[in-house]
Amino acid sequence: MTDTSAKKINTKKLTVLAMFVALGYMCLFVFRFKVQFLSFEIKDVFITMTGFLFGPLTAVGVALTEALLEMITLSDTGIYGAVMNFAGSASFAFTASLIYKYKKNLYGAVFGMLSGVAVMTGVMIIMNILITPFYMKAPREVVVGMIPTLLLPFNLLKGIFNAGVLFIIYKPLSQALKAIGMLPKGDSFKLDKRSVVVTAASMAVILLAIAGLLLFMHGSVEWGR
Repeated sequence: MTDTSAKKINTKKLTVLAMFVALGYMCLFVFRFKVQFLSFEIKDVFITMTGFLFGPLTAVGVALTEALLEMITLSDTGIYGAVMNFAGSASFAFTASLIYKYKKNLYGAVFGMLSGVAVMTGVMIIMNILITPFYMKAPREVVVGMIPTLLLPFNLLKGIFNAGVLFIIYKPLSQALKAIGMLPKGDSFKLDKRSVVVTAASMAVILLAIAGLLLFMHGSVEWGR
């Protein structure tokens, strides 16, 4: 590969990464659920897509970028919120894209996203126990008491929702970027009857997740700030 070809590939990669960072950031303005002090958005979809396309370490870098952008422009929780945002996004995106990296088929994508949901949920419960008492100025026992009624269901629903959206948009969006030459041709799972079934299931899961947040947890929708 010549230096010119390498520079073109790097430029395209940076362009795609910038696009996904922008899409994730825009989600903070146009689509957000608030459930008590917890924020629900879909930026993790675009962070994880960078991991599927370029590897898990790239996803971690994008997660850090998103967390810092949110901290300096939108967040009212300062460094505490940035750490929490990074931990949640990075744990989900890294886990999902690491599994997909070594098993680029339908089952790898589904297993990776489900694993990402599980890891992210566990990480966020731990992070809430460690950090939330400081910025909420609440006893740790109070935060621990929120695990079964708030923290566990919220993070599970958020992770499942993001996984469902990711599965629906990943293939069409990545194919579109390949078609215009922004991404190299590569192996990934193909759209077939099985993926159509999983896509339909993903849409049902998304609707159930929204219903769970709005009805069971009495969430309210916040459109931007």
